[in-house]
Amino acid sequence: MTPAQLLIALYDKAITELKKAIIYIEDKDIPKAHNSITRVGDIVDALDASLKENYEITDNLVSLYQYFREQIIQANMKKDKEILEGLIPFFQELRDAFFEASKKI
Repeated sequence: MTPAQLLIALYDKAITELKKAIIYIEDKDIPKAHNSITRVGDIVDALDASLKENYEITDNLVSLYQYFREQIIQANMKKDKEILEGLIPFFQELRDAFFEASKKI
């Protein structure tokens, strides 16, 4: 698996876990919601750790990943599906951008 494929897979998994967490919250299955939200946090940590300092976009992604962490913590504390729903488009857009960039490499 190439580094680009790994990034795309991480974004895909984050989106899947966000969607699962929303369903778990709706079903009032708090332990499963917590686990899915925690997985998204772990994925954000992995994405952040993968950043290279010599790229222009790095600072923007660091800030965005910090925002994701803050939102994930709030969503997990409150079991707030609206916060999670608001994160999905960000993850989808980043996933799609990396996918398009990977085709040009």
